[in-house]
Amino acid sequence: MKIPLLILIESVHDFLPVIEDRGFRCILATTSEQRAQAIRDHADEIRVVLTRGATGFYAEEMAALPRLELICSLGVGFENIDLAAARARGVRVTHGPGANATSVADHAMALLLGAARHLPQADAWVRQGHWNGFMGPQVSGKRLGIVGLGTIGQEIAKRGAHGFGMTVGYYNRRPRPESGYTYYDSALALAEASDFLVVATPGGADTRHLVNAAVLEALGPQGYLVNIARGSVVDTEALIAALAGRRIAGAGLDVVEGEPVVPPALLKLDNVVLTPHSAGRSPEAVSATVALFLENATAHFAGKPVLTPVPQQG
Repeated sequence: MKIPLLILIESVHDFLPVIEDRGFRCILATTSEQRAQAIRDHADEIRVVLTRGATGFYAEEMAALPRLELICSLGVGFENIDLAAARARGVRVTHGPGANATSVADHAMALLLGAARHLPQADAWVRQGHWNGFMGPQVSGKRLGIVGLGTIGQEIAKRGAHGFGMTVGYYNRRPRPESGYTYYDSALALAEASDFLVVATPGGADTRHLVNAAVLEALGPQGYLVNIARGSVVDTEALIAALAGRRIAGAGLDVVEGEPVVPPALLKLDNVVLTPHSAGRSPEAVSATVALFLENATAHFAGKPVLTPVPQQG
């Protein structure tokens, strides 16, 4: 008999036959209404949930599923999964560190280049019948600061250092001297030493508004911010004020606070490039994250340890 699996994310749609072939019965519920209905309709069946950090899974939802054994976050993040509730229920939680790092790092550099060289605006300008250039700074040889030197941060650093000849600094919970990059002991100090500041740290309460008005002020009027991490890491009101006042030169954002709702004031700005939380949505990345999910789920239901449990919290 196939194992009932509640899927809360639409990016795996093309992989449903693969998941079914591995012994799971997929219950797809990618809107809030579908999610609530699926939990009501299949409360006594669901044994595993596939979600992601931003989509999460909450204590009251776990309480409604008496047979729930496993929650898998497709990507590295798990900030909106109630880990305390899962632990109290004896529900295992896994995530997908590293599986989409290459794709996310590629996207970070695309946002960095797009913001610096005004690529969306230039494209729109040409489509309107114009043909004169947009001025934007070169990236090569500049200073790249990375907030969070995990797997994704290291991939971004590699692209900056070896692809564009950038000097790389980073702020992390602890120094990583083996990286060879320059460590700064705060996001503020890193911003002061950066032309481009890329946010690649996990979300959650510990990093909420880590990039605040003071950090943006330190980045300065020639500086650019890129966020491919979580919207909560950046103080959105402070960012909007800094962009509108030209206290920073521009930004490239794949995530925003409160997504999918984007603040109207942000949409009106001409010095920001926005993408819809799609950094990890390459076919290669989704395939890799689904494969890791299947390895974790298969191991669990075979009575074996999962490969990538979330770190112990607290």
